Formats: sequence, C-alpha cells, structure tokens
Amino acid sequence: MPENRARKHHQDRVAETLRLEIGTMIDGELSDPRIHNCYVSEVALNPGGKSARVYVAVDSAVKDIAQAEKDTIAGLETAKGYIRYELKERMGVRHVPELAFLADRSGRFQARIEELMARSRKRNKFPVAQEPAAAEPKPSARLSPAPDDEPLAE
Repeated sequence: MPENRARKHHQDRVAETLRLEIGTMIDGELSDPRIHNCYVSEVALNPGGKSARVYVAVDSAVKDIAQAEKDTIAGLETAKGYIRYELKERMGVRHVPELAFLADRSGRFQARIEELMARSRKRNKFPVAQEPAAAEPKPSARLSPAPDDEPLAE
C-alpha cells in the first residue's frame, strides 16, 4: 500500500502550528503562577489527529527543576480548556486535538551524557601514573648490540 504523503504533510503542519500557538500562549497569555519559564519543544500528533502530546521544556536556571516541571505541567493541565478554545479560534478548525502535556527532559539528559563523556575523555587524556614493569626493556634502549652478544652467522 503506498504511503499517504499528503496526510503526513498535513499532520506535520498541524503539529507545527500547535507548537507555535501553544508556545505563544505560554509566553504571553497564561498568567498562572505555577507555569515557570518554559517553551514547547515538540508536539507529537497521533495518526488520527484526535490527540496530541505536547512536550514542554522548563528553563534549567530554576533551583528545583523537578518541582518546577510538576508545577508547570499542573498549570498547563488546568489551562487545557482555555488553550483548546483559543486554538480552535486561531486555527479556524472544527476539531482541536485532545492535549496531553508532558515534561521534556531530553535536554537535561543530553547535558548529563555530554558531561560524563567529557569527564571520561579528560580521564583518558591524563591516565593515572603506572609503575613500569621491570622485566620489559624499552624498545629504544638498545640501538647497538651489547658486547656479550655474538654476531649473527650469515
């Protein structure tokens, strides 16, 4: 069965419009004090278009980021009805998908992974000093034959 490119393109456009409009509402119109400084990182629209997952990333400058994420998601869930009404008015569509707000932690995970990798690179760059083995001679130590070595027969 051939893939329906027009439907996929339409869903991508709707998801992008939802992301931009919800981000605009979060920045300027929602006055809930629980909603911290955040942005919409992604909107994943289900294939039928009846529901969407909205991923919200909270600014990492907050002291307790886990609590800030919980508060922000709770504030957005409370304002879900208003957001859907405004989306319907702005987009001029009959149906606005059911929204589910989720915290986007991918940026924090990525930062942690990069920190660990940098630490690993730093550790490998400056290895811990090890004592040289006494039985192994250095390869560059003997350039000329020793006096007690016999010459090789040709």
